[in-house]
Amino acid sequence: MNVIVKGRNIEVTPALKEYVEKKISKVVKQFKAVDEVVAVLKVAKGDHTVEITVPAKGILLRAQETSRDMYSSIDLVCEKIERQIHKYKTRLAKRKYNNFADHVEISEALPEDDDVEIIKSKKFAMHPMTPEEAIVQMNLLGHDFFVFYDPDEGATCVVYRRKDGKYGLLTPELK
Repeated sequence: MNVIVKGRNIEVTPALKEYVEKKISKVVKQFKAVDEVVAVLKVAKGDHTVEITVPAKGILLRAQETSRDMYSSIDLVCEKIERQIHKYKTRLAKRKYNNFADHVEISEALPEDDDVEIIKSKKFAMHPMTPEEAIVQMNLLGHDFFVFYDPDEGATCVVYRRKDGKYGLLTPELK
């Protein structure tokens, strides 16, 4: 497994990089299909933010944590990723998805406290539009995200409002 550590407004020292690699490798060792993990360390206005992305075959785990200390942020974000992995493994065990067994090792009895229940389903008309038009539509509706068809991408995409007030765009890519 390859761990890529990037820094924004911070120099990634060898000690910091080693700490991140050690913590991440402990957490994601449960997944066989993880080739590369990306950790981005950021410093802004005294806040130390760590963002980790773990692309495993079939799923994408992502977590972000901010604190006043970089090492604390690393610890917190690794705990968050560990909880996501536990939740994912619990769902697999409950549904007995044996076709995922080559991606995840389920080595222990997992608690059954994480039921997933869809309480509402909705169909809607999708019109072709640009991401900018989708953002306008999202704001008009007062939503935090908006699903639309982007004819330039030839795909269904999602725009969303980030915590920092800016916007993000999700474009699917089949593998």
